[in-house]
Amino acid sequence: MANKGNIKLKIKKGDKVKVIAGAYKGTEGEVLEVLIGKNRAVVENVNIAKKHAKPTNERAGGIREINNPIHISNLMLIDPKSGVPTRVGRRLEGEKLVRYAKNSGEIIK
Repeated sequence: MANKGNIKLKIKKGDKVKVIAGAYKGTEGEVLEVLIGKNRAVVENVNIAKKHAKPTNERAGGIREINNPIHISNLMLIDPKSGVPTRVGRRLEGEKLVRYAKNSGEIIK
């Protein structure tokens, strides 16, 4: 089921996350892409699958490894201060709404 309206996710592209559930539990990586409509994120070196590709004029054929999306609920942001997984909150800093780590209170860029 896709999101409806203006839904804000806790994880953004470029964040360091840790997988907390599933076959890749305990793995850390950087978010490469966020699929907002599907509540999923592509994380480097997580949920890797092999894809067979035919050769074309642009590239050679063969077996490639691709990163498949993983559900957002299976990911937890890594606190920039302490390096441990943390929940994410939002608060107003002046006129701007910013994300912060609940463990340390550190603002997440």
